[in-house]
Amino acid sequence: MSQESALRRAVPLLIPAISLGAWFAFGEVGLLVCAFLLPLPFLMTTSFMTGTRRRARNEVDGLTGLLTPAGFERQMQEKMATLDEDGRTTACFSIKIDNFARLRENHGDQAAEEVLRYVADRLKNALRGGDLISRAGDAAFSVALDPIAHFDIESGIQMATRFQTAIEEPIPLQMASIYVTCSIGFCLSSRLNRPSATAMIQAADMAMCEAQLTGDSNIRAYSTDMGRKVISRRKTQSEAARTLQRDQIRAWFQPQVSTDTGQVTGFEALARWEHPERGILAPVQFLEVLHQTGQMGQLADLMLRQSLDAVRAWDDAGFSVPMVGVNFAGEELRSPTLVERIQWELDRTELEANRLGIEVLESVVAGTPDDMVVRNVEAVNAMGCSIDLDDFGTGHASISSIRRLPVKRIKIDRSFVTNIDRDPDQQRMIAAIVTMAERLGLETLAEGVENPAEHAMLAQLGCSHVQGFGIARPMPFHETLKWMKAHQEKIGPALQIGQKPR
Repeated sequence: MSQESALRRAVPLLIPAISLGAWFAFGEVGLLVCAFLLPLPFLMTTSFMTGTRRRARNEVDGLTGLLTPAGFERQMQEKMATLDEDGRTTACFSIKIDNFARLRENHGDQAAEEVLRYVADRLKNALRGGDLISRAGDAAFSVALDPIAHFDIESGIQMATRFQTAIEEPIPLQMASIYVTCSIGFCLSSRLNRPSATAMIQAADMAMCEAQLTGDSNIRAYSTDMGRKVISRRKTQSEAARTLQRDQIRAWFQPQVSTDTGQVTGFEALARWEHPERGILAPVQFLEVLHQTGQMGQLADLMLRQSLDAVRAWDDAGFSVPMVGVNFAGEELRSPTLVERIQWELDRTELEANRLGIEVLESVVAGTPDDMVVRNVEAVNAMGCSIDLDDFGTGHASISSIRRLPVKRIKIDRSFVTNIDRDPDQQRMIAAIVTMAERLGLETLAEGVENPAEHAMLAQLGCSHVQGFGIARPMPFHETLKWMKAHQEKIGPALQIGQKPR
């Protein structure tokens, strides 16, 4: 029985008894005073109960039934109030579903919300009665353990692994199952000088961000040096916003070769930040910042210009490089001026359009591609540029959506290539992709080839082009000339039809 219900049942008995006692003791004066003062405590109690009930409603997330961040922090602080006195410890976990925005884009809002409900239920089932859990964002959750006598780093890793195992089980949705992964960061109260709910939540979030930086489905524990790393990263992000103005972005090039002849069939242009103090930095250090600051269009123009300049220079140096591939983000493929800008650069360098390949991420065409994307890709293809579908196998694009675009070649994602020389399942998957591509009249290129054994297996399975560290790492333009010369000497001169090797 609730406190409010008990109070309401007791009120009819208390009021007459108190009133009668006041009349016997003080007569009519006591009765009048009692009539004025007696209702006040009950009015105040009712108001307090109503406020408590309203606050409880405001502290519950409508979708998952979990605590809101405000309610989670308040209750966590209450549990931590006696940590120093009784010598117990606690831990806070920050959990985030990886690539949730892509999941929502590919499967829709309804499926995304169903995934969140499943994850919330699985986390609740993995916890004890006194533990706290909240929905901390669109795809984020926070967990605070009920204080216990002993909890160390090893215990934290075991608990985080338990959460991951629960979340990463297949989620049944209608006729299919969805697989998700999650990144987890955690902080022990013993790791902070002055542990508080706010400090522990922030520390766990910091550790979770560190986990995400190393890839999907990772776990990180908070350490004191993470704060310094975050400050350094924020400085890098601030500098990244000004890289284009400072002319510090350069196109590096990674070769693509034929599995039949070994000849270079093209290069892919990859952006690199030539930092004056920290050296060469990968796109992960600056692409997100450029996206957030609306500079992706400028980056695309820069990469296009430097790539076509490289093709012209290779021609002038006497090297045969059929084409260069340039990546274009979804927002750039929606630009109404894209076709004109590409044509202008081709005219400037006096190159034919077939020397340029446009690389489109599979995730851009998954589902129903944007009409402007279709229009631009078709127009660029009509100019003579070839269209590559990048990261094939990761974006859940249907065959019908692929066929809406004039794709010439699919680039098989590296996740299908890893260990293909030893893994029969990988071999069957590549064989199926190559067969499908052949039936659709498409060429294939395998990304992420790491060694000669993978190269040989891909050639045996019928993949026509390969690219990866096993061929060559990305390199600045001036190194491509030396590499091509050495590569040509290694494979020997190309045979012409009708010729015999000597």
